[in-house]
Amino acid sequence: MPIFRCLLLFALSLPLLAQGQTTADYPAKPVRVVVPTSPGSGTDATARLAAQKLSESLKRQFIVDNRAGGGGQIAYGFVAKAPADGYTLLTIPPSFTFTQALYPEFPHDSVKDFAPVSLLSRVPFLVLVHPSLPAKSVKQLIALARARPNALNVGVGFSGSFTNLAAVAFSHTANVKVTLVPYKGSGDVIIDAIAGNIQMFFGDVRISLPHVTSGRLRALAVTSAERSLVLPQLSTVAESGLPGYDVVQWIAWVAPAGTPGAIVGKLSGELAKAMKSPDIVKLFEENGGEAVGGTPDQLRKLIDAEAARWRKVIKETGMRAE
Repeated sequence: MPIFRCLLLFALSLPLLAQGQTTADYPAKPVRVVVPTSPGSGTDATARLAAQKLSESLKRQFIVDNRAGGGGQIAYGFVAKAPADGYTLLTIPPSFTFTQALYPEFPHDSVKDFAPVSLLSRVPFLVLVHPSLPAKSVKQLIALARARPNALNVGVGFSGSFTNLAAVAFSHTANVKVTLVPYKGSGDVIIDAIAGNIQMFFGDVRISLPHVTSGRLRALAVTSAERSLVLPQLSTVAESGLPGYDVVQWIAWVAPAGTPGAIVGKLSGELAKAMKSPDIVKLFEENGGEAVGGTPDQLRKLIDAEAARWRKVIKETGMRAE
C-alpha cells in the first residue's frame, strides 16, 4: 500500500511540476497572438506593437495571427479552445464586452472562457460635424437634434460595431432622435462627412485630425472622460452636457481560461513595461491616445463594467445587430 500511495502522490504532482517548469521557462517557444480583425486595423496595429516589444524582451517570437470574421466568433472560438498554457493569446477590442448582448446565440463567454492579461491602450473618438452645421458645441448639437428629430444623419460602422453603439449611447443618453447611416469603412464615412452627405460621426483622432486642421470638419468634443493630449482645448462630451458619457476604443490581451496565474502575471508585467516605453508612449500620444498596461484584476474590472454598461444600453434601446 505505501508503494501505491507513493505512486499516486507522484502522479498527482506531475501536473504541478509541469506547470512550475513551464512557468519558469515561459516562453519556451513562439507565442501566437490572435487578432479578431484584418491587418491594418487599429486593433491589429496595437497588437503588433505589443507583440514586437515582447518578442524583444522575452527573446521569443510573439506572432500575430489575424482571424477576422463572424463578429469575432472565429478568433474567440479558436482561443477559447486552445490549450491554457500561455502560448495562444487573444487581442480584444471593446466589442468583446457587448457581443453576447447583441448576439444571444454567441457561443463564447467573455467572463468564463478567458483570463484577463492586460489592458494595452486607450484612444477616444472625436465628435465631428460638417462645418455648415450650426452647432459649435455638444450642447448646441443636442439642442439642434431635439429641434429637428431624425434630421441629423450620423455616420456609423456596420450594425453592432463600436461606432454604431457609441452613436446609440449618445442619442439615448441625450434623449434625441437621429438617423444612423451605416458604412463599411471609416474612409467612406469621412468622405461623405466632408461632402456634407452626413452631418455627424465619431471619428478616429489620427485619421480625422488633418481634416479638422484644414477646416473640412469641425471637432466638438472627445468621447473620453479626460481631455485629449493632442487637442486639449476640446472639452469632453461629459463636460459638454452628457455627464458620465465615456466611450473609448481600448485594446487588451486575454488568454484561455485556466492559464496559470504565474504566466498571466509574467505577461502582464512585461506588457506594462512595454506599453510605458518612451517610443510607444510617444506614438500613442501623437495619435491622441494613451499607452496603458495594467494588471489582470484591473482588466477584469474594466471588462465587467463595460459589459454591464453596454448590456444596459442595448436592452433599453432595443438595439439589434443585423
